[in-house]
Amino acid sequence: MPSEFSFDAVSEVDLNLVGESIQVAMKEIGNRFDFKDANASLELNAKDKKIIVRAKDEGRVNSAWDVLATRMAKRGLPLKNFKRADKIEQALGQTARLDVVVQAGIPTDKAKQMAAAIKERKLKVNAQIQGEQLRVTSKSKDELQAAMALLRQGSWDVELQFKNFR
Repeated sequence: MPSEFSFDAVSEVDLNLVGESIQVAMKEIGNRFDFKDANASLELNAKDKKIIVRAKDEGRVNSAWDVLATRMAKRGLPLKNFKRADKIEQALGQTARLDVVVQAGIPTDKAKQMAAAIKERKLKVNAQIQGEQLRVTSKSKDELQAAMALLRQGSWDVELQFKNFR
């Protein structure tokens, strides 16, 4: 029996599911009458973890984003992890453009807030920030369960998953 137990709190987004959602959304946009002559397009830049939504005007950009968000939600993707730009930009050729950043991993400031919340609760666990994840260790599985419950209850602006429970 191990002397210490641990789990990793992570925030992951499957880019393959995002790509599939974009393909399905593009099919729907191509078939819908309200998008006729809108020149709407959705593209995923996997390297930069960014989705670019383009259309003729702001209203159609918002509608295209809504179609994509619906498709992603149906596939179980966490919509909290998609951060829209504050405003829609006017692009060349009389089109509008919206950048949506895919937040994969827990940002350092959020991880620090999570660790501070665990310490504030005075749980007998150690929380360590390891890159874009938070590792929580303890000698008691019950304390780890309490830490998980605390992290689930918080509003961290990212969807949390728990991995490597040992």
